[in-house]
Amino acid sequence: MKISIDKSSGFCWGVVRTVDIAEEQLQKHGKVYCLGDIIHNPIEIERLANLGLITITHSDLDNLPKGSVVLIRAHGEPPEVYKKIEHLKLVLVDATCPVVTKVQERIKKFYDNGYQIVIFGKKDHPETIGLNGVTNYTSIVIKSIEEAEEKVNFDKNTVLFSQTTMDKDGFYKIVNYLKEKIKNLIVDSSENVAKEFLAKDTICGQVSGRDKKIIEFAQSNDLIFFVAGKKSSNGKVLFDLVKNANNNSYFIERFEDINFDSLYKNLKNVENIGITGATSTPMWLMEEVKNKLEQNLKNVGVVS
Repeated sequence: MKISIDKSSGFCWGVVRTVDIAEEQLQKHGKVYCLGDIIHNPIEIERLANLGLITITHSDLDNLPKGSVVLIRAHGEPPEVYKKIEHLKLVLVDATCPVVTKVQERIKKFYDNGYQIVIFGKKDHPETIGLNGVTNYTSIVIKSIEEAEEKVNFDKNTVLFSQTTMDKDGFYKIVNYLKEKIKNLIVDSSENVAKEFLAKDTICGQVSGRDKKIIEFAQSNDLIFFVAGKKSSNGKVLFDLVKNANNNSYFIERFEDINFDSLYKNLKNVENIGITGATSTPMWLMEEVKNKLEQNLKNVGVVS
């Protein structure tokens, strides 16, 4: 039996950058406060907590001593949070993913020009809260065609954006629906095109680019363990793709989540086990799952 890790899995570059910044600041200061979970992976959060990273909420900002170092994570924050950190005389470390920052800038530009802003995303996701914040929370946040039909004013000049980790197929289903409702629909990535309706495909290229590779990986193995945090939006999207490609796929946060009674019963026709994960899943965690799984199966005589 062979156990392999998906070579295209692991942190996206935006998360790598954020974690690197956090580690650098921890080396300098010993203690850093992160506004919300730095990433949606509890195991990596635990590792960084052991280095001195303290996760806080927005309400905790008022209680921090002046000069405390506050990290803004990859998801970004709305403008008022930056102002509050400055007002409280805290030290701001902005680790927002540059892709997210660019999307915020683009949304602000169209908002200032009077467009109706529609965001394909989850209204309570921290990234979407930040995107909505640059429009003074006037954006229309939707996840489905049904919500678009209910909430979007088809008579207004409109621009459609997306939370960067949403699924591309879902985005273009909404685009196609709105094409039928709004005249002169243009799906274009240029910021300089001002038409009746603009659809901005702001889904992160690294996230959408993983779709094909992760499907191929799932299909090339007999059994899949998908490692991700339960809060991960990207993890939910990618696991759905994996499960559709290979029904013998299981979502776990860590090695200990594996149901071995069930696993042993299902190993009869399994020759290849694959391990993959979300863009918020560290490679070291997938390697740990692989090593522990190999040792476990070796102990029961499945792997030599």
